Amino acid sequence: MASKFIPGPILLMGPPGAGKGTQSKILMVQWSVPQISTGDLLRDMRKDPAKSASQLGVQMRQVMDAGHLIPNELVEAIVLDRLRQPDAYRGYILDGFPRTLPQAIWLDKELSIEKETLPIVAVNIQVSYTKLLRRITGRRSCPTCGRIYNIYFCLPENETVCDVDGTVLVQRPDDTEEVFAERMRTYEEMTAPVVEHYHGMARFAEVNGDLPVGDITRAITDAIVRLRS
Repeated sequence: MASKFIPGPILLMGPPGAGKGTQSKILMVQWSVPQISTGDLLRDMRKDPAKSASQLGVQMRQVMDAGHLIPNELVEAIVLDRLRQPDAYRGYILDGFPRTLPQAIWLDKELSIEKETLPIVAVNIQVSYTKLLRRITGRRSCPTCGRIYNIYFCLPENETVCDVDGTVLVQRPDDTEEVFAERMRTYEEMTAPVVEHYHGMARFAEVNGDLPVGDITRAITDAIVRLRS
């Protein structure tokens, strides 16, 4: 199935900490399609000399040098340019876009113009609030090797240091309950309408994100194949 199946555009959705990044990386390998993240696109455009010198790169640099936020229209243009690259022909996994309902409507319209492009299918990863909170606030990392632990699910052998190199583990400043609550409020206000948008278009499925990683992958894969049939 992985060699012949054409996944097309895939949107993985879910609240902060739902595991979208982990699942995206697995699906990339499974179907040989790219993961397209707006954050990565903007960072690459700043660091890559060729991309920075492109028309879109120059526009972005001018906006940032002036101290302004990148306008939505420019973000959309950068995303659309990436979707038209040869490696995205069979499909891709969207990460962080569309984030709002207007962006989702815009993207659907743009993709409908490309007659050979399949419409987006969306899969929402559902995870309980308590588990999400523990995933975020329980996260600890090794500043030396980068290994990630969790005080609730994946404890190191010694409570406070890395198993690999003995470095004292640290908590990211934004891995707090207050920051998480604010991120959840933003998600509910901005991104939850995107979930409803695709749910209403019958191009949507939900999977249980409380399951083990492999089971979630299988559920997402089955859902996408079903939606494409």
